[in-house]
Amino acid sequence: MADPAAKPNPAGSGEDDFFDAEFLDRLRALFLRLRKRRQLRKKGLQSTPATGYTREFKDFRHYTHDDDYRAIDWRLYARLDRLFIRLYEEIQEYHIHVLVDTSASMARPFPEKRTAALKLAVALSYLGLVGQHRVSLYQMSDKVGDPLPPLKGQGNVKRVIDYAKRLKFDGVTNLDRCFRDFQPSRQRYGIVFVISDLYGQDVDEAKNAVRHATGWPGEVHFIQVFHPWEEKPEIDGEIELIDVETDEHRRLWFTPRDLKKYEKRYQQFLMEIDRECKTRQIDYQRWRTDLPFEELFLELLSRGSALASGS
Repeated sequence: MADPAAKPNPAGSGEDDFFDAEFLDRLRALFLRLRKRRQLRKKGLQSTPATGYTREFKDFRHYTHDDDYRAIDWRLYARLDRLFIRLYEEIQEYHIHVLVDTSASMARPFPEKRTAALKLAVALSYLGLVGQHRVSLYQMSDKVGDPLPPLKGQGNVKRVIDYAKRLKFDGVTNLDRCFRDFQPSRQRYGIVFVISDLYGQDVDEAKNAVRHATGWPGEVHFIQVFHPWEEKPEIDGEIELIDVETDEHRRLWFTPRDLKKYEKRYQQFLMEIDRECKTRQIDYQRWRTDLPFEELFLELLSRGSALASGS
C-alpha cells in the first residue's frame, strides 16, 4: 500500500531526534503517574518465597513470639542486644518482551509509523527497567532476529535507545513465521508487546498468525500502528501502486466506488484481527500516528497490563 504523494524516507538513517532529554523527561513523568496510581492500592509489607518474586528490604520491627525466628537480624542483635526482624515488600519480577516490526511498510511511505514504533518500544522498555524487571527487545520482519540480550536496571536505558536507533526498517513481512518461531522464556511471568502494522503477504496472514500467540506464556498485547491515510486514502483516477516490500508495481483506475470497497475491506481486516485476539484473550489496541503519544500510552497500560501495576 502506498501514497502516491508521499516521499520515501531512508529508513533507519540519520539521528532520531525524538530520543532527547525532553522525551526521557516525559517518560519519567509517565512512570511517576503510574507509580502513584499503584501506591494507592499498595499492599502491606510482607515476605514471600514464591518463584518469580524478589524481596526488597523496607524496614525493621521488634520480634514477637508469633514471628518466624528465621527473619531475625542477628547482626542487629549483636549490636543492640535486642531482637528485630527484617521486613520486605513483595515484588514480582516480570520478563518484558518487546517485538518491533522492522519491515519496510513500517517506514515507507509513512515514517511516522517507524517513529511511533520506536518511541513505544523505548517507553515500554523504560517502564520495565525502572520497575526492576527483565527486558528483552527483538526486531522482526521475515523472521525474529538480532535480539537485545535481557537487561535489568534503569542504567540500561541508554543501551535500549542505542539499539532502537540501529534498527533498519527494510525487507518483507512474514508474520506467520515470526509468531510461530518466537518462544519467550517461561522462567518468569512474561509480558509480550508486539508492535506492528500487521500487514502480511496476504490480507488473512495477520489473523492466522495471531493464533500462534496462544502458546506464549503470560500476558500478550498486539499494538497495530497505522497512519490515518491507510484507513481512508485520498486517491482518485489513474494511480500506480507500489509494494514497498516487494517493489511490485501495478497501475489501475481508482473510482469513488473502488475507494468505498477498499475502506470496507480494510475495516473487515481490522475486525477480523480484533475478533481473533478477543477469542484468544489477547489485548489488541490500534495506535494512530497522529494522536498524542502519552494519551495512547496510558490507554495501553490502563487496559489491564501487569506492567502498569508492577512498576
